[in-house]
Amino acid sequence: MSEDTEAKWYVVHTYSGYENKVKTILDKTIEKRGMQDIIQEISVPTEDVVEIKDGKKKVVKRKKYPGYVFIKFVSNFENLKDNEEPSAADKELWYLIRNTRGVTGFVCTNPNRPLPITDSDLAAMGIATDWVPEVNYSVGDTIRVISGPFADSICVVEEMNNEKQQVKVRISMFGRETPVYLDFTQVERI
Repeated sequence: MSEDTEAKWYVVHTYSGYENKVKTILDKTIEKRGMQDIIQEISVPTEDVVEIKDGKKKVVKRKKYPGYVFIKFVSNFENLKDNEEPSAADKELWYLIRNTRGVTGFVCTNPNRPLPITDSDLAAMGIATDWVPEVNYSVGDTIRVISGPFADSICVVEEMNNEKQQVKVRISMFGRETPVYLDFTQVERI
């Protein structure tokens, strides 16, 4: 594995309800083996959801993707040619993660070679990354909505919030102009 190989995010499938156990086991294993430079982060994304129980509102944390754990690690899996064997370090890493209690396998098309998730896919899933979408529009520009319930709508950018990576537009609904906030990844300049 080369020194300049960058860590990428991968997804493993787990038994239902084992997501946090898998994270805990892997965290302990990483610490015990001193692998912090290889396996850099493990995430079980959650979101706050309001539940009403006995007439009272209660905010609870719920897993965004039940049955899945996101792991950021350094490997050369995506650079391998079709018939090329992974390095011993990559095989050991694969074995360590794949054989963790509760893990059923990597989410991938080839069962012996995991594929990383792109930063744009992670951002679209609401998982924090350092990735910032390339924005080629500004306030006053006409844009097209390319995904979500307002797909194919044409509108004008009213505000941009770089921190939240959102734009404010007005979309005509039921005969009135309604302000809508969209992610940078949901729109494109016309």
